[in-house]
Amino acid sequence: MLHVLPVYMDLIMSYDLNKRLSLPADIRIPDGYLEKLQLTSPSFDQPLSRRSRRASLSEIGFGKLETYIKLDKLGEGTYATVFKGRSKLTDNLVALKEIRLEHEEGAPCTAIREVSLLKDLKHANIVTLHDIIHTDKSLTLVFEYLDKDLKQYMDDCGNILSMQNVKIFLFQILRGLSYCHRRKVLHRDLKPQNLLINERGELKLADFGLARAKSVPTKTYSNEVVTLWYRPPDVLLGSSEYSTQIDMWGVGCIFYEMAAGRPLFPGSTVEDELHLIFRLLGTPSEDSWPGISSMEEFKSYKFPKYKTQPLINHAPRYVGLQAWVQICWSGYIILKGQFSLIIKCLSDVFRPTRVGH
Repeated sequence: MLHVLPVYMDLIMSYDLNKRLSLPADIRIPDGYLEKLQLTSPSFDQPLSRRSRRASLSEIGFGKLETYIKLDKLGEGTYATVFKGRSKLTDNLVALKEIRLEHEEGAPCTAIREVSLLKDLKHANIVTLHDIIHTDKSLTLVFEYLDKDLKQYMDDCGNILSMQNVKIFLFQILRGLSYCHRRKVLHRDLKPQNLLINERGELKLADFGLARAKSVPTKTYSNEVVTLWYRPPDVLLGSSEYSTQIDMWGVGCIFYEMAAGRPLFPGSTVEDELHLIFRLLGTPSEDSWPGISSMEEFKSYKFPKYKTQPLINHAPRYVGLQAWVQICWSGYIILKGQFSLIIKCLSDVFRPTRVGH
């Protein structure tokens, strides 16, 4: 199977990480729709009040379940079910995340968190939240529809991606993540299943249910974040003090997985995960990790003194790129989430060509 990614030189080479992108054109109201509803616009000297604006959007169809048609069921979790759907307003496909509401508990905190963050995050590499529908029984989030996630994409390719495409996807991950971090938002759950890809090869960060807005770099958060395989060692050891570096570790793990075709640290337990990390990167010492010897969790595991292994032995395709995955992991300690250097160095991979696997 051949997968083709168009690369837009002008867009990528002139990116602006500070730019707040507008909503995509696919949510525009079709011509003639307002006339059907017989809505009239106020004169220029009579601006719409906030209440009038809400009423107008409601009349058009936003905020109403009947505006969307459910098609296929895409997945189901503890609190929510995701459906493929279609908007009656635009005839475009959408993703409907239907969150069940319990009368005693109300909306899950993950749903509230996702809505509050996504309504302010507008970027080409972040999934767009189009609409929010609240009823007595459910809260439905309407997202733009993307064909598959990165895990499905890699499976379809037999887990063999061209290194050109690996770099294209890595660039887009970093670009979207940089936008989040500049707005003081931590994703905290980066994994291939939360990176969505459309038929044009555009990658977007999704599932902000575990994301948090950060105030200061040492703020204390929960350590029960990030899927085990992509969780950094200090969080595995119980630390709840972290900043943007928590996402950088995940980027390094995903980068390796794209290039090698397999997860880097597929641990089954926290202890197993730490053993896998230390076998490759070396068991930390006071020199490499000041304070590690006094951490109770670390002492309780009694890890052997593993030596650092060359990454090239584990992923030969990393030739020319192994420095950048090392930067992702080193960045977990020292770069503090600043992506300018990495993105600048990766920019040489983008050419106006079409590539396949």
